[in-house]
Formats: sequence, structure tokens, C-alpha cells
Amino acid sequence: HAWTSSGRRTKMKRTAISCALALGTLMTPAVTPAYAGSGPIKVVLAEEADLLEPCMATRSNIGRIIMENVSETLTELDVRSDKGVMPRLAEKWEQNADGSWRFHLRQGVKFSDGSGFDAKDVKHSFDRIMSDKNACESRRYFGGMKVTPSIVDDYTIDFKADPVQPILPLLMTLVTIVPEETPLEFIREPVGTGPYKLTNWTPGQQIVLSGRDDYWGTKPEVTQATYLFRADPAVRAAMVQAGEADLSPSISQLDATNPKTDFSYLDSETVYLRLDHNIAPLNDVRVRRALNLAIDRQAFLGTLVPESAVLATAIVPPTTLGWNKDVKVFPFDPDGVKKLLEQAKADGVKVDTPITVIARSANFPNVTEIMEAIQQQLQDIGFKVDLKFVEVAEHERYYSKPFAKDRGPQIVAAMHDNSKGDPSFSMFFKYASEGTQSGFSDPKVDDLIKRASAAVGDERANLWSELIAYLHDDVVADVLLFHMVGFARVSERLDFKPTIATNSMLQLSEIKIK
Repeated sequence: HAWTSSGRRTKMKRTAISCALALGTLMTPAVTPAYAGSGPIKVVLAEEADLLEPCMATRSNIGRIIMENVSETLTELDVRSDKGVMPRLAEKWEQNADGSWRFHLRQGVKFSDGSGFDAKDVKHSFDRIMSDKNACESRRYFGGMKVTPSIVDDYTIDFKADPVQPILPLLMTLVTIVPEETPLEFIREPVGTGPYKLTNWTPGQQIVLSGRDDYWGTKPEVTQATYLFRADPAVRAAMVQAGEADLSPSISQLDATNPKTDFSYLDSETVYLRLDHNIAPLNDVRVRRALNLAIDRQAFLGTLVPESAVLATAIVPPTTLGWNKDVKVFPFDPDGVKKLLEQAKADGVKVDTPITVIARSANFPNVTEIMEAIQQQLQDIGFKVDLKFVEVAEHERYYSKPFAKDRGPQIVAAMHDNSKGDPSFSMFFKYASEGTQSGFSDPKVDDLIKRASAAVGDERANLWSELIAYLHDDVVADVLLFHMVGFARVSERLDFKPTIATNSMLQLSEIKIK
């Protein structure tokens, strides 16, 4: 699927993978290949994993390797058939009279180290995520609330949230379960209940996951997955074409030329520039508005960005609850930029202060060219802009608090994933005063986030919609750019179609071998 400019989803023409193989002599008719094969595969990714820590699996470069492969969650969101929140390590759940949620856990499950799984592991996993002894990324999704787990018995656990969280089962799709004995500090080798275990990690070269004979669920057809890392999307595409790899979940549109192997997919990623409102001149709303008017977003579509990508007016994609269709994309308006900067300068704002834009290397196809083009557009209109590329671990230091005290004006280029369908997976840590990646503090924003997170039905959607408009039109929180469309190359020996979740999570159990 792709989005139209109105945010609706329209079907793109796709050619299915050919299911006919000619066997034997020319006289032998083509036959449909047998499925339910098994064997190893190779996956080539753009970014190497700096960690394989389970509580960091919400970061895409880690999650697409270990999430639901090595480290499982109590629940998971079905994105293939729209069944909603589905059981994983929890078989069922219900909301108690006091608003808390009770989860009934699957029995007979073992971790890859041979230890048994029970409610103590779930409680420890959650407490570990919330501990100040580490920097677990999944903690940020529980901002603005206090969640307390309490064990009922070996296979039953309650989670009480204040304020009450009507979507807590959906939030639990981000809580990776580790054994009770796992230290609070980060670990190098993950131990999980998933169908695979880590058997090799050679930094700079490869990561290997191997299938487990004692997995509690259905045994996947992929027996082993070797992950290779190549920054150039053309190289990744060529490796699959040459048989050196079986799958690349991210190639560029320019390389997606073979209808038998290349698939476009609705992406849940939003590319944007996070503005630090705490440092002049970015603390002036006129300067932030001028930055938005200085970028010709439309010029990127069909050139450096896929033509079917959608210009963004929110940090969440158009398929998300509360999407506000009335919020309009900032136009490209050079005259408007000059007027705003002249007004700010007349009031003493130092609009010619050099601003540093920090981007993440290999974050998405054409990231270098896109950021260089944005730098040029900003410079052409009068801004002084330096561009700096960093690897993922260093990027996180600029992106998340605590921010360096001696920093100058900074813009962090980033790509945010929300495939869950609700803004609560974005809004608190991106925009609340206490949010780990928030570049400002606004009491109205805090209030709207708090009220929306606890609301249900139309009230929830309306509050999120109000927040989206306020952030874009009044706060001018950041420079929103594109809701992306992804392209993947899949070997003809595999049966796999990418989904909205593919860029952040790649479940090997969903891959079939012909």
C-alpha cells in the first residue's frame, strides 16, 4: 500500500513472486514449488547493531534482529490480518474492576538457557526496564504514568497503571521478557524465550541466530539467520540479486527494479528534524517557523524520496488514531522566511548564529543526499548550517536527555517509528516536558498528553487530534518532513511480504522457504 496526499491508503500494483519453476528437460512442465522447506538464510541490513540488549529492541537496528526472534513479549500487534493485539507469552488478559490489567501466562515455556518462564520473570523484566541502573529505551513509552506489576501466582500477573491505561495490553508489545536472574545493567548476549538463540556475534562482520529445538511454539522454517551489514542500499540489493543474501528489508526506490523480488511497503517511519527550543535562536518561534518554510519538501518526492511518500504534519503516520487531516503542510515560502527572520533580528534575535544539524549515518536510503540537500536549501535562504553525520550510538547522545550543557543550537535529524496505531507510543517521550527526546516544555502539551493517554473512544481521538494541531501550528515543535514508503528485496527462494512493521521488526517465523 501507499498513501495518497489525503492520507488514504491506495493499492500499488505489485507483481507476485513467480511460483513456477521449470524442472528437468524443456519438455517438463512448470510446477508449483513445494513450500514448508527449511534451512538457513542471510539477511543484509543497513546498520550494524551496537547492542543486542533486549530492553533496547524498540530501536530499529536492534529490534529487527532480536525482537520476537530471541526476545518475546507478552502480547504482539498483528499487522498482517488486522486482528489487533494477539497473545504471545500471555495466553489471555482482562481488565480488573480497579482498572488494572491481569495477564495469564503461557505454561511450559523455557528460556534459551534452559530455565523456566513464569510471573517472576515478567515482573523482573518490567522492573529492569524502569530501573535507573540502565538506559532501557522501552522505558520512554511508559512516560507520564506509574505502572506497578504484582504477582498473583506463578502464571498470573497484574499491572496497575496510574493514570489508568486503556491500551496497556498494546503497550506490553514493547516489553521484552528476560530471566529473573538477568542483571539490571545491560547485557551483551540476550537470553529469551523466542524461537532463536544468539550463536555468533562478530562485531563488524556478522550476527548469527540459530533455531531452538526446545521452543514452546511452532518451529519456524528458517533454521538459522546470518545478519550481514552494508551501508550502501545498491550493494544490499546486488547481494540479494547475486544470491549472497536472501533478504534486504531496506533498499532504495532506484534499485527496486525487479517485480519478482522487490516490494514496496507501507512504512510507519516519519523523517523529521528535532529542534532544541532551549538554545537561541531556536528558542524563537519565528525562527522555527522560518526553518519550516525554508524547505521545499515537494521537491524531494520522486527524486531522493519515494514518490509515494507523504509530506508529514505529525510525528505519527496517517493511519494513526487522532490523525488531523485539517493540519496543513508548511509551504515552501522564501519570502515568508525573510520576513520572519527580519522581524526576529529587529528584536535582537541572533538569526545568523551557526546551527549544527546532526544526522545518523545509513539511517534510511539516500540519507546523506537528503540531508545535504536540506542543508543547501537552508543555506540558500540565509541560515548558517553545519552538517554532521554520526553512528547510531553517538546519535543517541544528541537525540536523548541529558543534553550536553555546553551545546550550541542543534537540530537532530531522525526517523521515528510508530506502527502501533496510537499516538501514545510517540507523544510523551517526544514532546512532554519530561520526555527523553523532547526539545521544549509546554504546559498545554503536557496536559493534552496526560488526558489523551487516559481517554478512550472518540474523546481519545479528539484529544490526540487537538495535540497534533497545537504542536504543528502553535508550538512549531519541529520540522516534520516525510512519512516514508519502504522497499525490500526478497530472494525468489523465499515467500515473504514486508509489512508496516518490517523496518523495526523482522520476524523470521514469518519467512517461508520454497
